[in-house]
Amino acid sequence: MTIDTQLDADRELKAKHRAMWALGDYHAVARDVISATGPALVRAAGITGDQRVLDVAAGSGNASVPAARTGASVVASDLTPELLEEGRHAHPDVDITWEVGDAEALPYGDGSFDAVISCVGVMFAPHHQQAADELVRVTRRGGTIANLSWTPAGFIGQMFATMKPFAPAPPPGAQPPPLWGDATHVRTLLGDRVTNVTETVEELTVDAFTSARELVDFFKACYGPTIAVFRSLGDDAEKVAALDAALVDLAARFGADSGTLRWEYLIVTAVRA
Repeated sequence: MTIDTQLDADRELKAKHRAMWALGDYHAVARDVISATGPALVRAAGITGDQRVLDVAAGSGNASVPAARTGASVVASDLTPELLEEGRHAHPDVDITWEVGDAEALPYGDGSFDAVISCVGVMFAPHHQQAADELVRVTRRGGTIANLSWTPAGFIGQMFATMKPFAPAPPPGAQPPPLWGDATHVRTLLGDRVTNVTETVEELTVDAFTSARELVDFFKACYGPTIAVFRSLGDDAEKVAALDAALVDLAARFGADSGTLRWEYLIVTAVRA
């Protein structure tokens, strides 16, 4: 494959990712279901008012907003401009710079930020090492890198595992998002460029749904990756029904019919060496 062919393939892949996250209503997911993850990451990162902070793959600002409310100077960067617009309109009173940017090729100079964070965001960049290299590159020496990702064993990790047999094959080189929820994988990505690494597995309590059916219908309407997989099945009613049933069963196994679920996530913090 020539360099030009590789660049074309990467542009096509990024365009697909951008379009996928514009599907549905991810801001509803961030606002109504996982809102507590942003503040949890900001606390773990120790964000303070005198810092310059970059939130990578920020979406509509789940972590950017609480970071900015500490008084920090925050840049929210995301590949999908529609998500940034959602955040800008939802939080007009919060001083945040909203900028389109690719997590694998951030448009910032080396060592530009005191803290670089990502809340269930950078995990969806297809090339993990490139994304990790960028997190490290734009963090100043002595600055903080903090990432929150869904674990492979938790609900969202298992949801992706459930959808995988129904989804189109990923392009060569793309890695599964939940790997970012594996501490060993993240340590390998960051390597010896960081020190003072901490790893904490926590649970998000989700009480936004009264049943497994309600949860699955919400994700089918609002969550880009779920919408994209169902769309890829087209008019194949048998596969659509099978995937729907598999997701309802998964949600039930995680306690959705009780009204309370616990979704596992990993927070990794590190200091740029």
